[in-house]
Formats: sequence, structure tokens, C-alpha cells
Amino acid sequence: MTIQQDSPVAPVVQTSTSDRVLDVLSALARFGLAFMWIWAGATKLDNRLLVTQSIEAYDIFTPYWSHLLAGLIGPLEIAGGLILLLGIKLRPAGWVSVGVLLLFIIGLASAYSRGLQIDCGCFGPDPDSSPTDLLWAIARDVGYIAVTVFMIYRPFKKFALYP
Repeated sequence: MTIQQDSPVAPVVQTSTSDRVLDVLSALARFGLAFMWIWAGATKLDNRLLVTQSIEAYDIFTPYWSHLLAGLIGPLEIAGGLILLLGIKLRPAGWVSVGVLLLFIIGLASAYSRGLQIDCGCFGPDPDSSPTDLLWAIARDVGYIAVTVFMIYRPFKKFALYP
């Protein structure tokens, strides 16, 4: 970024092409992650029984905790997506996103290591689907973490309410 003084009153700020590219990538990261979280949460809102069954399939939580988590996970994912979309505390929101994704990866890896053939339920439970390739779901979440870390270190602060 170069600042040129055309007049003594207002400096003109010129951005380089690489800064513009990074701004576009950063915007895509922020808004793409926001969309991903909102979409994932919205698919779970009206499917509490199926979400409970998806969580129980991991054989990690009791039926009580699976039911409790099924009621919480969708609204929390939507809230996280809205926080990113609105631009509220982008860096801390990004770190929370990384933490949640790591928890999802741990659950997926646990299911994979025990040989479970389950639908991950990541973007809504689908009782008619074939079991998700859990390694693919892990790789996808690792990709989301990479995008999130990029967003943390280069947050797109335009259109942000409280960056």
C-alpha cells in the first residue's frame, strides 16, 4: 500500500494488486465460512430426532447428551455464522470456529478409527444417504480450518459491525 500526498489536505491511498487479491480472498473466506456455518445449522433446526440419531451413531455420548446436543448444535452453528457475517469480533470468532472444527474432527476420527460406517450429519442428517466417507469429512474440516486461519490473520473488516 502506498500513500501519495496529492494535496496538503487529503492523502490518496493506493492499494497494490496483491492487496486487492488478498482482500478478495479474505472476503471470500469470511463470507464463505459464514454461509457454511449458517447452512450447516439450518439443516439441523427442524430435524432434532434425526440429529439426535446422528450424534448417537458416534457412540460417544449418552442418549440424554445426544438429545441435548441435537437441540443446541444447529442454533449455535447459525449464531457463529451470523457473527462472521456481521463481522463481530472476527479474530476471536475465527478461533472459536477452529476449536469447534477440531472437536468435529476428533469425533470423525474416533468414528473412523473404530470402523463405524455412519453418516456424519455435518450438513444435516439424511437417513437415506449412504455412510459418509469419514476421511473425506475430516479432510474437508481441515480445509475449513485452513480457510479460517487465513481469515484470522487477514480478516476482511469491511462491512464489519465490530471487527
